[in-house]
Amino acid sequence: MLITSRPRRNRKSENIRNLISEYSVSCNDLIMPLFVIDGENKKVAIDSMPGQHRYSIDKLCQKATELYSMGIHTVALFPVIPESLKTKDAKEAYNPNGLNQLALKELKKSCPDLTIMTDVALDPYSSDGHDGIVDSKTGEILNDATVEILQLMSLEQAKAGSDILGPSDMMDGRVGAIRSALDKANFENKSIMAYTAKYASSFYGPFRDALDSEPKNGDKKSYQMDFRSSSEALRELELDTMEGADIVMVKPGLPYLDIIQLFKQHSNLPVAAYNVSGEYAMIKAAAQNGWLDGEMAMVESLHSFKRAGADIILTYFAEEMAMLLQKS
Repeated sequence: MLITSRPRRNRKSENIRNLISEYSVSCNDLIMPLFVIDGENKKVAIDSMPGQHRYSIDKLCQKATELYSMGIHTVALFPVIPESLKTKDAKEAYNPNGLNQLALKELKKSCPDLTIMTDVALDPYSSDGHDGIVDSKTGEILNDATVEILQLMSLEQAKAGSDILGPSDMMDGRVGAIRSALDKANFENKSIMAYTAKYASSFYGPFRDALDSEPKNGDKKSYQMDFRSSSEALRELELDTMEGADIVMVKPGLPYLDIIQLFKQHSNLPVAAYNVSGEYAMIKAAAQNGWLDGEMAMVESLHSFKRAGADIILTYFAEEMAMLLQKS
């Protein structure tokens, strides 16, 4: 055969493949989500997320320190609030002595160089299980009333030591409102990673199981985005950029690689992708059943985010990937 161009020559050995590879994943790209619970000396497995746990603050600090030593220098904190503290007005969200704020302070003491991202949304604190305040009469999620609470919440998190605020609520105008509140309180150096395109997705199930934050009534489709839309994501991107976001995020990740690529093409801001609980659980479950190589599926998935344009990846695989990178 007369073949002048043979692309397989560039694939013939691992060294050559490594030499010409376009994308790689490092620990610097990864953020590890961590769940904190009340109490002491607790490490509770999350059944729907094999390998993941809820930690009491003392165990959380140990875990974060371990992760830091492995090269995972940023974690995202999610509190599991006791049902007795959940209310319709979600006032526990801005309690200066609440679980989230106490965990922040202790993390900063135990691992001062750790970068901590915090979640800004009301669902962990709401007796309704929604990201915003629910009108008792109509069932409507009240946008502006919610944003006022998100401002208070953000200020308490900033005071307690949060480095990156992550508004995940999808209320209109919340990025600008939080930016304004932070700046007025002399927290102008606190970053905002906006959940810019957060879709109403079926891939959040294990996360809601971990936080016990499933909506008591209805769904989140009136404020989270319709998965059938892509142009709407660009509108959200424009708004969050104008309102002062420092980093923009797409959530979930794998089913929305096209949106990640759109963000990379249309924005000069860093783009984050959230490799969510359902994506993680699918790979873990399939691997446990022997249906695929879990480690290689993890590696392939994380590289797909980089190839699509993500600069940052929030992933429950962060620790596992860090361990793999240490071996290489």
